Amino acid sequence: MILYGIRNCDTVKKARKFLDENGLSYDFHDYKKDGVDEVVLDEFIKQFGWETILNKRGTTWRKQPDDVKAKVSSGEAALAFLTKEPSAIKRPLVVAGDLRLVGFEVDKWQTAAENGELA
Repeated sequence: MILYGIRNCDTVKKARKFLDENGLSYDFHDYKKDGVDEVVLDEFIKQFGWETILNKRGTTWRKQPDDVKAKVSSGEAALAFLTKEPSAIKRPLVVAGDLRLVGFEVDKWQTAAENGELA
């Protein structure tokens, strides 16, 4: 399992705590230190839609000029933007076998853990 995010993000901290408390091993990919894996990010955009992967509620998005925001209107444009601005990626993203998770929702994660999908 790979957990993608930013080390100092509160949501990522909660997700890591959940995994640790449930004895689930994972590799952590920190966007700030390790960069963005464009292939993985593109897969998430295709599976969930760019609107889900782009965190429009975060400061990084909100501080963007209107002309930049207007250009992010497709999966391809979102991929280009998020590659440059990884802080605007919804966090965390999880790859565990065939399972993909976006964000941290305790109920979803608990069900996936109980079903053996988070491994």
